[in-house]
Formats: sequence, C-alpha cells, structure tokens
Amino acid sequence: MAHVELSLSGAFVPQARTPSEAEFITSVERWTMTVAAADEPCLVIDVEGSIVAVSPSGSELLGLGKPADAVGRRLNAAVHLIDFTAGGGRLEDPEAENIPPLLALRSERLARGLIRVVPGEGEAPLTVDAISTPLMAGDRVGGTLTFLSPVRY
Repeated sequence: MAHVELSLSGAFVPQARTPSEAEFITSVERWTMTVAAADEPCLVIDVEGSIVAVSPSGSELLGLGKPADAVGRRLNAAVHLIDFTAGGGRLEDPEAENIPPLLALRSERLARGLIRVVPGEGEAPLTVDAISTPLMAGDRVGGTLTFLSPVRY
C-alpha cells in the first residue's frame, strides 16, 4: 500500500512591502509605450477620443503622417473616414462615433467592425478591420487599444 507523508517546516507569513512603481502605471500608460514601438498597426486613444499613441505602421495605414504628429489629435477628425456607399461620402459624426475605438470607449466593451478610410490625398479608399478593447485606469475606462488590419480583396 502506498504511503504519503507531508511535512511542514513552519508557517508562511507574508512580508510587508511597498508597492512597486509598476503598480502605479495605468494600463493606458503601459499600452502607450508598447504601441509606440509596435510593428503591428495599432493605436491607443484616451477617454476624450484623442490619439495617445499610434504605431508607425498604424499611422501609415490610416494616413496620419508621422506618429508623433498624430498624438493629441481627435481620432475621428484625424482620420479621413468615409462611408461604404459607392460614392464614399465623408462619414458624419453620429456614424463616426460608432467606429470600434470610440464604440469600445463608450460601451466599455470589446468592439469590432470595418472602417473605411482614405489614407491620403488622391489615394484609393481602404477598408480596415478594427478590433478595440477598453483599457482600465483604476476602476474606470481610461481609453481603448485598437488593432488594425487592412482588408484585401
């Protein structure tokens, strides 16, 4: 018959410690640093809908110019959003507020959808798949993180 023996060598007493610096950094700040250096097209916006960070490839995909120039600009004003009609008219504010990064901010839930952008003057419209997740700052949403992927057809 098998025999199992357990031995404890003293009680575990957790030690008091001071919180590390990492515990004071919000997820928005942490993702801002990550996105700024990312190879993948992605961006972070704050609760006001302003761009906090965008990857170089994300900035190129959305036609934002240099990433540093995009920071601080309101997303739906910085990106030339168009609708899905044949004419590709400018997407007006009520509809523009429903693009995934802004929808995730407002709904405090994961949001996914297609957006159509004109990356630059005279360039063909581009359809982009966007997946956005809220980022917490304490017990409230402090921004959103969005990953972007061009749709090729």
